Amino acid sequence: MSDHAIAAAAAQWRCGAGSASTSIRADSDVPQEVETSAIVQGPRPAARFWDLFSPKLVTVLREGYTLANFRQDALAGLTVAVVAIPLSMAIAIASGATPAAGLTSGIIGGFIVSALGGSRFQIGGPAGAFIVLVAKTIETQGYDGFLLATILAGVLLLALGYLRLGSLIKYIPHSVLVAFTAGIAVIIMASQMRDIFGLSVAHEPAAFVPKVAALWAARDTVNVAAVGVSLGTLAAIVAMKRWSPHFPGLLVAVAGAAILAYVLHLPVETIGQRFGALPSSPPAPHLPAFSFDKLMAVTPAAFAIALLGGIESLLSAAVADGMTGRRHRSNCELVAQGYANIASALFGGLCATGLIARTATNVRAHAYSPVAGMLHSVFVLAFMLVAGPLVSYVPLAALAAVLVIVSWNMMEKDEIRAIFRRDWAEAGIFLVTVGLTVFRDVSEAIAVGVTLGSLLFMHRIATVVEQTTQTKLFEPDVPDEIRRSGAHEFETAGGIASLSLRGPLFFGAAGFVSSVLDNIGERPRGFVLDLSRVPFIDDTAAHALIAFFKKAQKRNVKVAIAGIQPPVLHTIVHSGLPRRLVLLAPDFATAIQRLTKALDGAPDSEAAETTHRA
Repeated sequence: MSDHAIAAAAAQWRCGAGSASTSIRADSDVPQEVETSAIVQGPRPAARFWDLFSPKLVTVLREGYTLANFRQDALAGLTVAVVAIPLSMAIAIASGATPAAGLTSGIIGGFIVSALGGSRFQIGGPAGAFIVLVAKTIETQGYDGFLLATILAGVLLLALGYLRLGSLIKYIPHSVLVAFTAGIAVIIMASQMRDIFGLSVAHEPAAFVPKVAALWAARDTVNVAAVGVSLGTLAAIVAMKRWSPHFPGLLVAVAGAAILAYVLHLPVETIGQRFGALPSSPPAPHLPAFSFDKLMAVTPAAFAIALLGGIESLLSAAVADGMTGRRHRSNCELVAQGYANIASALFGGLCATGLIARTATNVRAHAYSPVAGMLHSVFVLAFMLVAGPLVSYVPLAALAAVLVIVSWNMMEKDEIRAIFRRDWAEAGIFLVTVGLTVFRDVSEAIAVGVTLGSLLFMHRIATVVEQTTQTKLFEPDVPDEIRRSGAHEFETAGGIASLSLRGPLFFGAAGFVSSVLDNIGERPRGFVLDLSRVPFIDDTAAHALIAFFKKAQKRNVKVAIAGIQPPVLHTIVHSGLPRRLVLLAPDFATAIQRLTKALDGAPDSEAAETTHRA
């Protein structure tokens, strides 16, 4: 790196200007046309607000949408609706809501997710991952409290999207996501045992341990007919899945169970007996009752719904991208999720998010555009209005069997095995997250899992720095006499000590950096710090370096920095590096030369000018 490059970089960073990058990241939120022009012409132009948040539906219509495309989307939408209808009702019942609430979420939320979203193939609706959170919120805050939490979650998702913070959700560790999903699957499976065995339970708690205790206390009330319906439905679903993976086995199995239960007069509880018939007209929008105290009470649940909804939707969009080679816009997707949740709650529906299984079904059914997802919602509405009375005959045991299949599929068995084979630390995070999800709280599990994952990442980064510098970043506490005798060994020549650091420097390295001068004592007249192989530094490590430079100045030790990269220089300068505190040089040899001249009293105009500009 030349002197002029260092000086120009310092001036540029001080003015707050960044260098333009011509690279295109796989997760960037840039419209397709902007990305194409960047590849052809070099630096990409700044995208307009409308370009970043323009729905994929608009993109499709601009490209041209034909009748053949509509037929393709209609067939895919019908295929997804056939899968979504039994799942939406089963998820709603397991969440402590009515079947109509689940269907409403698929109708209202699903339509808006597809119409306004940043993915061509995303399907929205109620998700199994929300069951525990929704059930707990309804149990503690009532259904109006849950609707208020969903509206607030929608507002939070809008804020995340419009502030372009969608990419932050992608940094949640993979082991935490797998563990969270596995924990939710365990809870869902446990919640279905009441209907699988036809148990008579006066009140079934939402929490896992009290739930298991209540179910065990009712073990003498097992209904043999319900067990038979459950096992028959499970067997039918598995058999049809193996016979024809694309066959709508869920809907056929549930319909078959309803017909058999009605014809044979089986003594099993049905949807109509517990919830009554589905409404014969679309629900009317209404605001849930709320107060400031109620708003504060549901805020934690709203944050959890927003975080979980954002994670699920972006994961689903990423799965669709991998299957099709397309790319979604994450922030536009979060905005659509926000509007979908607000609208769904206003119509009394469950919270909505992107659904991996139904989105994958949409792709496999050869959907062409977001119109497929919109038509899926229309088909669900038609079913609700036309076939609503028939839903009353569906046995709850059959829907419970559907959710057992769903929860089993939610567990990523191969990923879990890979985590335990790959790394004991990640396995530990997995177990902690699963335990907290099952026995404590979903929000607490995510928070602790992310924190532990971040600590593990920082430990690994520190290990990389230690291995490349051959220096421990974290040293045990020892008496001062021992510390002096065990000082670091630095390369010293002509009264000038030098140290080369490699790898990223973050706050974990701050303790090491601040102790370096104490370890070298009074021996050197000058010190060269080679940062040419440091690609990143955070504010804490930058302040530690500045404190290092000031200590050196007090001890009359001159310091030169060799080969500093522009991003690192930018961080140090904006962290408060005083002018003329250090010398800057493009490489190690030049740093030694300039530092020698400075120590001998010879002025170095180039170094002085460079330092002044920095």
